[in-house]
Amino acid sequence: MTVTTLTSDFDAAYRAEMSPYWPGRTLLDHLDEAVAAHPGKPAIIGHVAGAGGAPQRFSVTYGELAEKADRIAAGLLDLGVEPGRVVAAQLPNWWELAALHLGCLRVGAVTNALMPIFRRRELEFMLGLAESAVFVVPETFNGFDHLALARELQPALPALRHIVSVRPGGGGTFDSLAGRAPTDADRAEFARRTPGPGDVVQLAYTSGTTGEPKGVLITPDVALCNVRDFADRLGLTHDDVLLMASPLAHQTGFLYGLMMPIMHGQTAVLQDVWQPARATEIVRDEGVAFTMASTPFLADLTAQAEADPDAFTTFRLFLCAGAPVPRDLVRRATKALSARISSGWGMSEMGAVTITGPDDPDSRVFETDGHPLPGVWLKIAGADGDEAGHDEEGRLLVRAASLFGGYLHRPELRGLDDEGWFDTGDLARLDADGYLRITGRSKDIIIRGGENVPVVEIENLLYAHPAVEEVALVAMPDERLGERACAFVVPAPGTEPTLAELTDHLRAQGTATNYLPERLELLEALPRTLTGKIQKFKLRERLVASLGNGEVGS
Repeated sequence: MTVTTLTSDFDAAYRAEMSPYWPGRTLLDHLDEAVAAHPGKPAIIGHVAGAGGAPQRFSVTYGELAEKADRIAAGLLDLGVEPGRVVAAQLPNWWELAALHLGCLRVGAVTNALMPIFRRRELEFMLGLAESAVFVVPETFNGFDHLALARELQPALPALRHIVSVRPGGGGTFDSLAGRAPTDADRAEFARRTPGPGDVVQLAYTSGTTGEPKGVLITPDVALCNVRDFADRLGLTHDDVLLMASPLAHQTGFLYGLMMPIMHGQTAVLQDVWQPARATEIVRDEGVAFTMASTPFLADLTAQAEADPDAFTTFRLFLCAGAPVPRDLVRRATKALSARISSGWGMSEMGAVTITGPDDPDSRVFETDGHPLPGVWLKIAGADGDEAGHDEEGRLLVRAASLFGGYLHRPELRGLDDEGWFDTGDLARLDADGYLRITGRSKDIIIRGGENVPVVEIENLLYAHPAVEEVALVAMPDERLGERACAFVVPAPGTEPTLAELTDHLRAQGTATNYLPERLELLEALPRTLTGKIQKFKLRERLVASLGNGEVGS
């Protein structure tokens, strides 16, 4: 059976232009440096929720992590994994995923981390597209039997030769995979196979906010230049302890919870199931200084800090990404956490693109999504295709040293124009100082009677209403106007807002009548990806279905 190995789509001209920004190293180089400098320093501290029992804590030093990675690499050789082949892992935030990725690097394999929430439909598609050779899964997690599902899927996936199971903290066939120390012959093979900084080492599927995911091809150069500049902008140092509760299987977690700590010799604290009260204990007990997550995580920690401020004495920075940060939440969080709140925007295709720094004023945090990192260029294209002026909305185009190496088996979708600009699919505007504001997805735009509704601004105004816990504005079809706005709202506890109350609130803020939502749907929760991004395409599908059934909203 012939299996495609993964290579990037970078051409010579692109490499020449971006190479000054690329570090020319791999994560293994940084691991080796960390082991030499402080082998006994904790690299990863894992907090596992446990199945009905007390939470468990695991700690792995840099020396132990390197040894485990080498043992896994020897095991992958024993399984016959060839360079460029994909090793998929559907693991929670456990240290085993980091060790597995490092082991894959040793033998030139490609790591594909998959969300634990994925089930048969997603897994069969993703494992099949990647022609994954090995699939590493938890035996069970959050009450679901992942090992049983993997075994059911295997007959339909001819490239999938091996299934490896993991129990948190050790156990399962994962122990057999890492069962022996590498020989001199193994280490010679490692040296022969070690990938270069321009080789594909990671496959990351897009998060699915708009439909079918795509496989993003990532090299050490594009990932590590982004991680380096991200940490520099935020002023993070090797002494900082980082908390990562966002899934490592998404680029937020993989880049800044797995790669960044190793690159900078930091200690990463992993939480596998988000529990705000438990996260507060972790911050206190582990001396956490920084975390990165989406708006719901920030809201949860803010509520915890308001009740228990002493738990956050070491905490100094929260980077909120994935959705705009409401200004009222920024004010509450800054006061409660006694920390700086930063905002940011990025994509699986290039990591963080823009972020605000610790010295930026609060207004930049809730009014913008940050300033470009080094090696990033932004352009706003107007409706006529020409570059838009300051504060004018248009399609966001990006050129970046951290731009991915193409989509797996779908090179035509990368879609760079002749000058190398990547169309993000987002609508945005840039101010005179170069700060970005995402105003919506091109597919999420609402055009009412030929006029664009400023979706993000209306959502932020609605969020400030005391009865609104969460909100998403989407388009609903209308025969006369083309589209009208529907507000999907998660009410605050003990409230049941009406459409009239919300539109009166918007009018009091000076909102134009054309921008007011004309339908209200109350939900218990908004559909989200595991990193907190709202899946508006699901809301549109729900709306179209209800309209088709003749249902009448609030």
